[in-house]
Amino acid sequence: MNRKLRYAMVGGGQGAFIGAVHRIAAGMDGKAELVAGAFSSSPDNSAATGKELFLDPSRVYGSWQEMLDSEAARTENRIDFVSIVTPNFLHHPVAKAALLAGFDVVCDKPMTLTVEESEDLCRTVSDTGRIFALTHNYTGYPMVKQARGMISEGKLGTVRKVVVEYPQGWLSTLLESTGQKQASWRSDPARAGVSSALGDIGTHCENLVHYITGLEMDEMMADLGTMVEGRALEDDASVLIRYKGGARGILYCSQISIGEENNLTIRVYGTKASLEWKQEHPNWLHVRYPDAPEQIFKRGNDYLGEAASRASRIPAGHPEAFIEAFANIYLAAYEAMATRQHGDHPSVQDGARGVHFIHTALKSSTNRAWVDASYTPPQ
Repeated sequence: MNRKLRYAMVGGGQGAFIGAVHRIAAGMDGKAELVAGAFSSSPDNSAATGKELFLDPSRVYGSWQEMLDSEAARTENRIDFVSIVTPNFLHHPVAKAALLAGFDVVCDKPMTLTVEESEDLCRTVSDTGRIFALTHNYTGYPMVKQARGMISEGKLGTVRKVVVEYPQGWLSTLLESTGQKQASWRSDPARAGVSSALGDIGTHCENLVHYITGLEMDEMMADLGTMVEGRALEDDASVLIRYKGGARGILYCSQISIGEENNLTIRVYGTKASLEWKQEHPNWLHVRYPDAPEQIFKRGNDYLGEAASRASRIPAGHPEAFIEAFANIYLAAYEAMATRQHGDHPSVQDGARGVHFIHTALKSSTNRAWVDASYTPPQ
């Protein structure tokens, strides 16, 4: 393609957090530009956001339906894709409508509220031939790609154990009662769905394990809890996992772990070696051996694999982190849009797997039992 991609955003208006992150990431490599949007359920908020972003007022809309209808009817400067950064309940209807209107989609996670909705999106992507990228941004970190490459090359041997955790402390009080926007929608079943902690951060854990190791779940035992009185959804979860092939796993996510910020950590233990990666220190990958000194692989160095090297933009010693990882998801999506082939970005099938994980964990916790966790998303 000999021009920048043009995109529209749904959500991300004034008072939102993740919309600005997406806009910075989408434009980081100079390959796409925001030209339209329906930024809020409030037409006034949407108009004010469009003005802040210096958009043509005629392409700033009061609703996402109006935006898709108008943009689909354009004969010049038509958008190429839609970025969806809304609360969870809108992901499915907006994504499906955008796909059917002929647009590619980049969507925040979790992909949908129900397994049925996620499978419907899988079929819609297949039927339309459109590109769909899910922003599990942690897969965009260079050292996560290095970990994936080392495991696929057998450097760790056979994976025996995976421990992944994502503790936060920001919801250790009933913050939603103050009207704080991010807390309010994440704790509201009508907008967040059946889960808070698992849906918001537990799905990152599930996706990170699958991306790095390729392991598929077989069975799980989950314990979900609502620790803050008055909260409608769970704010803490611990999950024991048995993977196909015999590996065991522990997954813990929490929004009430006081003092924690975004301490996503994964440890993978194989028959030859183990590795550890921390999101709060993302430029280092620790690899440990039973009979040799620990190795620390650092982002930006020539000894890294191709995928990790391609994911870096600046020389070693200069930190790259959260927004750059998001940008790598967008960059992979842009390559897919140009080639019309799926790239190195989380897919609609990954989204369906994540939604299935949420509902299976809820079933296990409710029944206080091990349950079948196997799942093959529709192609």
